[in-house]
Amino acid sequence: MINNENIPDENDWEAWDPDELSERLQQVVRPWCVVGGWALDIWHGQKTREHEDIEFTVLREDFSEFRAALSGIVFYVVEDGTLKLQHEGIQPDESVNQIWCYEPVSGRWKADMMLESAGEQNWIYKRDPAISRPRSEMVLLTEKGIPYLNPSAVLLFKAKCCRPKDLLDFSRAEPKLSASEKHWLKGCLMKLHPGHAWAEVL
Repeated sequence: MINNENIPDENDWEAWDPDELSERLQQVVRPWCVVGGWALDIWHGQKTREHEDIEFTVLREDFSEFRAALSGIVFYVVEDGTLKLQHEGIQPDESVNQIWCYEPVSGRWKADMMLESAGEQNWIYKRDPAISRPRSEMVLLTEKGIPYLNPSAVLLFKAKCCRPKDLLDFSRAEPKLSASEKHWLKGCLMKLHPGHAWAEVL
C-alpha cells in the first residue's frame, strides 16, 4: 500500500476486539456487524487465531452516524492501494468501500470499516448483487448483543483469495455449519467459483 509522511504507518495496528468495538457503538441503532475472521471466532465462541485487525460493515448512508459514535477517531479511505484522509463533514464517494479508523492518542489503527450499499432489510453480496438474503438471516447476535455476519457468508468472501488463514478458517468452520448453510455456500461457490475445492468438501 502506498503511503506518505502525512499518513500513519499502515502497519501500526492495535485493533479493538469485538467487545471494545461493540461498546463504542452501543448507542448506534443503525445496522452494523463484525465480519471477517473475528466474525467466525465470535461464532466459535472463542479466539482460534490471532487477528491483525477487526472488520465491520455499516450501510453507506449511515457513515456519518458511525463516525460521530467513534469519537477521537480519524478516518482514512482505502482505495486503489492508497490511504487518503476522509475529511469531516463529507460523505465518502460512491466508489469508496473501505475506511480505516485511526486513533491519534494511541497512534494505532483500531478498525477496518466496510461500507455496504445494500438496503436495511436485505444483505447483498457486494461481488455479485444477485446473491442476497434477508438481513435477519445473515446477521446473528451473541448473548451480549454483538452482531456478526453469518459464517457461511464470511467463508464466501474468503473463498476468493484462499490465503493460508482462509484455508484454516474454512477447515475449522465447515464441520460446524448447518446442512442448510452448507447447501447455500456450495451453491454460491459453484456459481461464482466453478471447480472450487471447498465446494467439493461441502
